[in-house]
Amino acid sequence: MTELRFSHEPDASRYTLRRGDDLVSALDYRDDGRTLSMTRAYTVPTFRGNGYAAVIVDKAVAELEARGDRTVIPMCWYVADWFQAHPERAGIVHTRRTA
Repeated sequence: MTELRFSHEPDASRYTLRRGDDLVSALDYRDDGRTLSMTRAYTVPTFRGNGYAAVIVDKAVAELEARGDRTVIPMCWYVADWFQAHPERAGIVHTRRTA
């Protein structure tokens, strides 16, 4: 099996996951300098059902946790579901302050 390659493409505001030369999944975001809004997790239809969306979200969250300079707003339903399934990673999720 070909190894997966995760990369961050800040100029395109996305993370990517490739298998060989094939793009299998992408995670789009908006970054305001304090928060990173994950707006869309997408897996190419021919590669769906292999858990690639979970892999890309996990790797992106791990990178952000290591950097420590952003919180995440899970705008995409898949990303929100991923955080619900991984409550141990909720420390990076942005919470609104109430007045």
